[in-house]
Amino acid sequence: MNIQIQRHSLFLVLVSILLLWTRVESIRFDLESGHTKCIAEDIKSNSMTVGKYHIVNLNEGHPLPDSHKITVRVTSGYGNSYHNADNVNEGHFAFQAVEAGDYMACFFAADHKPSTTVTIDFDWKSGVAAKDWTSVAKKSSVELMEIELKKMFDTVQSIHDEMFYLREREEEMQQLNISTNSKMAWLSFLSLFVSLSVAGLQFWHLKSFFQKKKLI
Repeated sequence: MNIQIQRHSLFLVLVSILLLWTRVESIRFDLESGHTKCIAEDIKSNSMTVGKYHIVNLNEGHPLPDSHKITVRVTSGYGNSYHNADNVNEGHFAFQAVEAGDYMACFFAADHKPSTTVTIDFDWKSGVAAKDWTSVAKKSSVELMEIELKKMFDTVQSIHDEMFYLREREEEMQQLNISTNSKMAWLSFLSLFVSLSVAGLQFWHLKSFFQKKKLI
């Protein structure tokens, strides 16, 4: 019975690893000027994805020609853009996939006369394999975290300011209530004094009237 449980647990672990592990792309291809080449990768939702690319210098020791520039676009199947780079000879990207599906990395070489061909080395990893690329993903991840932290800080600061504003308003309302209650107490006392005074004057007037009429 224990052996069956162990086998079942081992099977679940292997399945989990296979589900977490996604295909790794490490390719080198030629791209002729004026043409575009796209590479697709099926990425699961919430998977970390990192990639880097560079134009291979076939003449080591010499700088790359000015014509060896490419434009790179990384988009999701829904058309959302995750990476844009214009007229570069190398670069990298890192993001967490929000949508599941095929992601496209398209490379375009500007048209030149005479036509030239560039060799591009492209590594694309996602899922568990992407966790080994901390040096590549560090900059983008930190920038993304900084933006999110800034948004959270602004939200917390706004809530903090709103709480102090409400507290000040509450204190103002309390002072207003105290002042109003005090004024109402004086007004009530004044109303009572006026009422007693009028009642006294009416009593004195009626008494004088009855005395004149010799009714009392």
